[in-house]
Amino acid sequence: MRLLITGSIATDHLMFFPGRFADSLVPERLASVSLSFLVEDLVIRRGGVAANIAFGLACLGLRPTLVGAVGPDFADYQSWLNRHGVDTASVHVSDVRHTARFVCTTDADANQIASFYPGAMSEARDIELHPIAQRVAGPAGLTDADLVLIGPNDPDAMLRHTDECRQRGYPFAADPSQQLARMEGPEIRRLIEGAAYLFTNEYESALTEQKTGWRPAEVLARVGTRVTTLGPRGAMIERQGEAPIHVGCPPESHKADPTGVGDAFRAGYLAGLAWRLSGERCAQIGSLLATHVIETVGTQEYNLAQQGFLRRIAEAYGEQSAAEIGGHLRCPRP
Repeated sequence: MRLLITGSIATDHLMFFPGRFADSLVPERLASVSLSFLVEDLVIRRGGVAANIAFGLACLGLRPTLVGAVGPDFADYQSWLNRHGVDTASVHVSDVRHTARFVCTTDADANQIASFYPGAMSEARDIELHPIAQRVAGPAGLTDADLVLIGPNDPDAMLRHTDECRQRGYPFAADPSQQLARMEGPEIRRLIEGAAYLFTNEYESALTEQKTGWRPAEVLARVGTRVTTLGPRGAMIERQGEAPIHVGCPPESHKADPTGVGDAFRAGYLAGLAWRLSGERCAQIGSLLATHVIETVGTQEYNLAQQGFLRRIAEAYGEQSAAEIGGHLRCPRP
């Protein structure tokens, strides 16, 4: 399966506040909040949803194609991704805008307050998928055996990619994520209609239903598979006419930083799809990859070892899961 991963490419500025945000919020004054939190730590990391997902896929042994827009400051980041097995040849480089930037503060309860500067990401709306599909798949382009992930990005870019996938018959997965807050009902309906997969977390799932006006069954009728992450409770996989499948999370050794956990889950799930594994196995891979990320500060700072990954799969989900996944997994480290 050829995977085109579209969406944001950014740098993450991650800070830690040792207190609790809730202790500084006055319910009667939320309409005029003016707060400054003195943080203890600042870490600058590579990030962006599409780049995080592509990195995770490459760490599992696949070669995804990254599609997005960046600034001329992308050179070092590009070298990093190339070294780890990500195809960056189709990334658009802006002449005038910086690469997008995510600034996030996490408190002692793992709550987060963040801002996102889109920068060059606004030029992603100019990217056409067909030439990229021809480059990676030949003149015939993508087939039903391939998949385009439409991740959070410039909203016009997301809608253009969705429309083009439907027009050209490219199977796609909708992952609106943070952009749900910005998009309105008609845009969200246009984005997810006909998706082979719909990825959201539990809150985003409810927001999708609220903004589209669709009941859960109506959303499910419009997509092939609905995958909802449930935080520490794992993930739910739903298909019309089938019983939902719940997959729990493996235990983590410790909690370092939750940033990028959802991206890692998607990378693992997509890897399972590329290997033609069941939805349950896909979610197991995604859940363990997400656990690696929560144990690490930064979204692309983890290292996967083949035997260690399979051992944790076996401990969490059983030897049969490890055997099925191990037949495909190709981590760089033994």
